[in-house]
Amino acid sequence: MAKVTLIHWSAAEGRKGASTLRKAGHQVKLEADAREGPAILRRLRDDPPAAVVIDLTHLPMQGRDAGVAVRTSKRTRQIPLIFVGGEIAKVERVRQLLPDAVYAPWPAVGAALKGALEKPPADPVVPSSNLAGYSGTPLPKKLGIKADFSVALLEEPEQFAELIVELPPGVRFTRRLLPETRLAVWFVRSHAELTSRVGAVAASLGQARLWICWPKRTSALASDVNEQAVRGAGLAADLVDYKVAAIDADWSGLLFASRRSEMSARRHGIARHSST
Repeated sequence: MAKVTLIHWSAAEGRKGASTLRKAGHQVKLEADAREGPAILRRLRDDPPAAVVIDLTHLPMQGRDAGVAVRTSKRTRQIPLIFVGGEIAKVERVRQLLPDAVYAPWPAVGAALKGALEKPPADPVVPSSNLAGYSGTPLPKKLGIKADFSVALLEEPEQFAELIVELPPGVRFTRRLLPETRLAVWFVRSHAELTSRVGAVAASLGQARLWICWPKRTSALASDVNEQAVRGAGLAADLVDYKVAAIDADWSGLLFASRRSEMSARRHGIARHSST
């Protein structure tokens, strides 16, 4: 009897899926709360199962991120991954990232799991980084980094600048806001840090735009910061938000501009366009 973890973001459907796997002769642990993402990954590392089954029907990109997290951890990367269900286009995006995982519809999950257990990948594909799942849109384009920009990275994760590939020419990175800064990316790890510093950061922006980034609920870095808190803090600091984006597998971000610079741009007929 193999010990299997099923990650399914619908508790009711997850229970049905777990029942199907148990009928196939497996011991199943169901993880069905997206808010428990970091804890789920810790449990997988602390007590690795024989296989991980991930449903892609609900929250498919979070399912993808869970698979990436399994593969990027040395303690879990040898565990067979079985992705089940999901829309064809979204499944294909996951398959491009993790081609040696097993993919199956729910009616065939028993046979798919059996095959994965019998023949686990000998040399598992390990995504180059947690950014790999977002390679469809280059990060500089997503952030709005343009040629000759001075970009301030505030409290950025270790080696984050090295992960921003395909840069336009002439881009310069700094670790603080300068008069010539055109774009700032601030990584916030706690609500206390956000509320205590947002006023000073906003006051130093000038004409620059600001990404305020916070850890995703599914990240091991998850904290007491969320999108609502970031938006509220930004508005209270006289900023205007106009785009939300997934920065990578660990971080989400809101893009802000100074309310004064936004009003000035509108008076002069300058339309702001968010990056994609």
